Amino acid sequence: MTTFAEYLLAALLVMGGGFGLIGSYGLLKLKDPMQRLHAPTKATTLGVGAALVASALGLALQGHGIAWQEILISVFLFLTAPLSALYLAKTHILHTIRRRDLPPSASDAAWATLSQGTAGDRPPGI
Repeated sequence: MTTFAEYLLAALLVMGGGFGLIGSYGLLKLKDPMQRLHAPTKATTLGVGAALVASALGLALQGHGIAWQEILISVFLFLTAPLSALYLAKTHILHTIRRRDLPPSASDAAWATLSQGTAGDRPPGI
């Protein structure tokens, strides 16, 4: 492996660790749940993604072939992290925001996230 490739892999690993550190710090220090939700999803997609790319490139440069495990893990993380963040954000919105406090939507239809319940009421169980 060349020196340039080693520096590239080291940079990817440091970048991945930096995103993980920033994401965990944001999870602890941000005040609003919607802000706290943003930090770990970025740490997952960018931090773990950079580490997996470094691992796959390292194995490929050493002559071990394509690392299918890293590719599958990356695809799984890039698909599940945004979806789980979306569902957590929708749940937070449903439990904290009332319909009458929202601005009017851009169309004749109501806001899609708050389509359950009656106007101005909180969802059942709150």
